[in-house]
Amino acid sequence: MTEQTPAAETVDAERIDAERIVPASPTDIFAVLVDPDGHVAIDASGMLQSAEGSPVAAVGDRFVVHMDREALGDYPMGRYDVTVIITGFDPGRSIEWTIDGTIKPPIGHRFGYLLEQLDSGATRVTSYCDWSTALPEWKPIFPVIDQKSIRATLGILERAVRRGYPRP
Repeated sequence: MTEQTPAAETVDAERIDAERIVPASPTDIFAVLVDPDGHVAIDASGMLQSAEGSPVAAVGDRFVVHMDREALGDYPMGRYDVTVIITGFDPGRSIEWTIDGTIKPPIGHRFGYLLEQLDSGATRVTSYCDWSTALPEWKPIFPVIDQKSIRATLGILERAVRRGYPRP
């Protein structure tokens, strides 16, 4: 893919993803992705309402997100909290997490971002939702967040970085 071509998107049986070329460094983009408030700031689904916790720095780090499922209008869960648990972390290159929420045991799906710096100085950002590791009884509900929301989140991420988020 060249920088001038449309963003690639893939859907397979247990994963969806979308990518976007963002005219920013991986470092600037990663600063948004490690910040719990950054997740809220770029969410296109409308479900993430606020977050509590410090920026993450390693696998195993956690933060809390206050959610509102009514934003999707699909399942009447109302407001609830989830704990985001970092499952993959490579500074400036990738971050992945799973969710521990109201459903016990946790469903087991993962979300993540992959960052690839391009020669131009821009970054190819791939966002994904992967439910291949989800408990079998929950796989039929996926994808909860559709590809349009993932693509829209990437647009909001670009806007946030371009406007200087996060600010010191």
